[in-house]
Amino acid sequence: MDKLRTERVSRALLREISDILNNEIKDPRLGFLSVTAVEASSDLRQAKVYFSVMGSPDDKRRAGEGLKAAGGFIRTEVARRIRLRHVPELLFYLDESIERGVRVIDLMGKLSADPKPPVTES
Repeated sequence: MDKLRTERVSRALLREISDILNNEIKDPRLGFLSVTAVEASSDLRQAKVYFSVMGSPDDKRRAGEGLKAAGGFIRTEVARRIRLRHVPELLFYLDESIERGVRVIDLMGKLSADPKPPVTES
């Protein structure tokens, strides 16, 4: 299938799924959740939905469970909002790249704030 079409569908899915999660679903498990990316397969039968959750590992686990429970509703809403012959099956994956980036920036800040004097040989 056309790569440009796949990318357009992925962007539309990202926009609509984010809107559905923010405005339609009232599940408390999905409180601090944001959709970071959507990758539709080339045949548009499946879409990987990457999400990020700020909080403890238990919060992340509960958010994954909440998304799994709401998956059918989200897919139905997407079908209502986007005209596609087949609405992709939505597969949810936790995206920890934001947290890794924050840890790296924190470590870099610690390194620059606490410079050690150079080692000199005597």
